[in-house]
Amino acid sequence: MFQKLKKYQFLFEELVKRDFKKKYKRTMLGMGWSILAPLLQLLVLRIVFTQFFGRNMDHYTIYLFCGTLIFSYFSESTGQGMSSLMGNAGIFTKVNVPKYLFLFSKNVQALINFGLVLVVFFIFCIWDGITFTWKFILLLYPIVSLLLFNIGVGLILSALFVFFRDIQYLWGVFTQLLMYMSAIFYSIDSYSQTAQYLFLLNPVYLHIRYFRKIVIDGMIPSVWFHLLMIADVAIVLGIGCWMYKKYNTRFLYYV
Repeated sequence: MFQKLKKYQFLFEELVKRDFKKKYKRTMLGMGWSILAPLLQLLVLRIVFTQFFGRNMDHYTIYLFCGTLIFSYFSESTGQGMSSLMGNAGIFTKVNVPKYLFLFSKNVQALINFGLVLVVFFIFCIWDGITFTWKFILLLYPIVSLLLFNIGVGLILSALFVFFRDIQYLWGVFTQLLMYMSAIFYSIDSYSQTAQYLFLLNPVYLHIRYFRKIVIDGMIPSVWFHLLMIADVAIVLGIGCWMYKKYNTRFLYYV
């Protein structure tokens, strides 16, 4: 795979540039929306839910920001990745190139946007009195894990979207449901132990919780928590790669 990426490096770079230009075309703020959009979402959640959930919670703004930061990255990456094959059908039906390049370019774009918002997140941490420690380096683990998880989900969604256009509507409903199940604006401490374990079945919540553990609590999640995240990544990546390999030629007949 890495050899093919090197071979098609020029095409890959051009795809990333094209996606950026296309996304911010005819906008006054351009890439500024990558930062402004999640901040506006954070502001709305902060105003609406502070009185209900944040009254007795320290660093509630950072608690919210962790949730919106991770979920927005997941939502953007998978949403754009879903249409990566169909949106580039005019290229791979005429030129024999690895089809996963189109998905990777979408993920690079989403990762850059995530990186910009992450810088703002750290600024908010300083403003909210969060103490920076060496443990912040461990945030690389959930970032890399979420990147690979998003790629795996994107592989699955983009393959399904070629055969079933309805998947875009189903995914929209699912991500909305997932948002409420990811404890973005509330704490799960008041739930029963069984319910709290059920939350761990949500991979997005795992990444949000990891960020909160490091940034707010100053604690490193347990070894089994790390292994659970690895398992989620391995499963979706495995399924996604299998689907691309199995239906590689069939994609040409459905686009």
